[in-house]
Amino acid sequence: MTIVDRTFMVTAAGERLQVRQLQPEGLVAEANSATLVFLHESLGCIAQWRDFPQALVESTGLPALVYDRCGFGGSQSLAVPRGLDYQEREVESLHDLLHVCAVTSPLLVGHSDGATLSLLYAATFPEHPLAVISEAAHLFVEEETLAGIRSAVERWHTTDFRERLMRSQGEHTDRVFSAWTETWMDPAFRNWSIVARMPDVSCPVLALQGEEDEFGTIKQLESISASVGGTCRTRLIPDCGHIPHRETQVEVLAEMTDFITSLIQPA
Repeated sequence: MTIVDRTFMVTAAGERLQVRQLQPEGLVAEANSATLVFLHESLGCIAQWRDFPQALVESTGLPALVYDRCGFGGSQSLAVPRGLDYQEREVESLHDLLHVCAVTSPLLVGHSDGATLSLLYAATFPEHPLAVISEAAHLFVEEETLAGIRSAVERWHTTDFRERLMRSQGEHTDRVFSAWTETWMDPAFRNWSIVARMPDVSCPVLALQGEEDEFGTIKQLESISASVGGTCRTRLIPDCGHIPHRETQVEVLAEMTDFITSLIQPA
């Protein structure tokens, strides 16, 4: 399969965002046809997805949109500190981005914080997404989450972690890291939870998590399954940490492809 791969800038919700579009050559988009939309993690960006979006495009035949959230990668810097309610603003930004890019039937593929945003988006605009694929999402704060962040802070000060992150985040590096750690470790954020919002998620959900996830326990996966309003398929992946699409790519690609195919092909 030949894929047309282009990167460009758009303005959504008043923010300049970098977008990567992957389009199977010759594909004629029909009204309300599905588009994969990738949402990255708290330290992520387009580049950190590596070749996974292209692999999922090849296995499903669907086009994809991968974007840098405001303050990440190639997008503009945040104009003001993002605040503890940043996720609600991110949802509105995503909604505008999809409108600008003429994506009418998004199939959201989110990792970590991006998975949380995907679920929140589906709860806020239940009529819009075709489905959500959630990878290592958080619905609430666990002690394991905070322990993982404290470990990351230690590595930030004692290893080349900062230099490696700078390769993809550039001038955003320090602010990206501090926004992540300071938000999640803020005592005012300790009781944050979106469980009560999940019954509004009416689209199908595929929820994946690594059994050895250093930022959350199986309680996150169980909570998604128990609380979403639509159908939910879950998979706990053995011998896998916080980034299943990288650590167990073959297995995750097969799981996602099977889920997507079941939605877009006639029974």
